[in-house]
Amino acid sequence: MKSTALNPIHHQLGAKMVPFAGYEMPVSYSGVNIEHETVRQHLGVFDVSHMGEFFVEGKEALDLIQKVTTNDASKLVDGQAQYTCMPNETGGIVDDLIIYKFNAEKFMMVVNASNIQKDWDWIHSHNSFDAKLSDLSDEYSLLAIQGPKAVEAMQSISPLDLSGIKFYHFEVGEFGGAQDVIISATGYTGSGGFEIYFKNKDAEQIWTSVLEAGKGHGIQPIGLAARDTLRLEMGMCLYGNDIDETTSPIEAKLGWITKFTKDFINAEALKKEKENGPSRKLIAFEVLDKGIPRHDYELLNSEGESIGHVTSGTMSPSLKKAIGMGYVKAEYAKFGTEILIQIRKKQIKAVIVKPPFYKA
Repeated sequence: MKSTALNPIHHQLGAKMVPFAGYEMPVSYSGVNIEHETVRQHLGVFDVSHMGEFFVEGKEALDLIQKVTTNDASKLVDGQAQYTCMPNETGGIVDDLIIYKFNAEKFMMVVNASNIQKDWDWIHSHNSFDAKLSDLSDEYSLLAIQGPKAVEAMQSISPLDLSGIKFYHFEVGEFGGAQDVIISATGYTGSGGFEIYFKNKDAEQIWTSVLEAGKGHGIQPIGLAARDTLRLEMGMCLYGNDIDETTSPIEAKLGWITKFTKDFINAEALKKEKENGPSRKLIAFEVLDKGIPRHDYELLNSEGESIGHVTSGTMSPSLKKAIGMGYVKAEYAKFGTEILIQIRKKQIKAVIVKPPFYKA
C-alpha cells in the first residue's frame, strides 16, 4: 500500500488510518461531525495527496485535452481551472477531473486517486497529437485548506494576494516557505478555501506552516470521512458512487460541463441523449422518516415499485437530517416528488429536492 509524504504525521496525530485507493489515508482524527463543523464554521486541512497529477505539454496539448474531455478548455485563460469529465465510448464516464491552464502549451489534469492508471492509459491511447504527457502523481503532494477562514489565515504565509485569486483560478508562487506552489481557489466542500499543490520534499514544512498560520482561526486536520459528508451536502458527485463507467454526464446532470461546440469522444451519442432526454436522472433527496440511506439501497415510487437506487447517503451533520443522491427513472425526477427507500424490511419516505442541501 502506498503512503503520502505526510503519513508519519497523521500517525503521530492519532488519526484513524484506512486503505483508500491503494493508499493508507486518514479517515478521521477527532470524529466526522466535529471535523465537518470545523470546516463549515472555521478552517480545516485535508491531506489529499493520493490524487493524480498529469501534465500535458506541447503545441497540441489543448487539442488532446479537447478530444478526451467534455468541457470546452479553449475558453480557459492562463491561471484558470475547469471542472470536466472524460467520456468513454459507450456513454459512461472514465473519470471526472479538473484541468489547470498554465499557458497555451502547458496544462495539468488532476484525476481521482482510484483512477490514476486507468486515466493515464486512456489519455495515452488517444494521444495522436503533438503533446507530451507526464505522470507526476508520485512527486506531488496536495493539501485542501477549506473553510471560511482560509484566506484570512493563510495570507500570513504567502506574499501573494490570496483574496485576489478568483474562484476556479490559481497562482504559482511562494507559500509556507516553499517556492513554485500551485495555489488554487478550488475545493470539494462548498465552504471556500484553497487546494495547494507542491513537491513532496516541501510537504512537512508546508503542513507545519499551515497549522501554525491557522492556529488562531480554529484550524484542525480533517479526514476523508468529513470530506465525504461535506461534498454530499453540496450535491457534488463522487466517482465510483454517483458517476462511473455506466453513467452518462447527461443523466448525472453534468450537461453544464458537456459542450457540443467541439468534437470529443462519443460526442454524437451524448448529444442525441441530451436531445431525446435520458431514461434516468441523478436526483438529490431528503429523508422524511427515521433511517439513513446507503449506497445501492433500492428507491421505490409511492406504489412500492422499483424506480432506481441510492448512490450516496449520510446523516447530514449541518442539517441534522438524512440526505442522499441516486438515480431514478426520468419521470420521477421532479423536485417535490415523494419516493420510498427500501432499508432492509422497512420502506421510509423521502422527497426529491434541488441541491445543494446545505445553503452557505
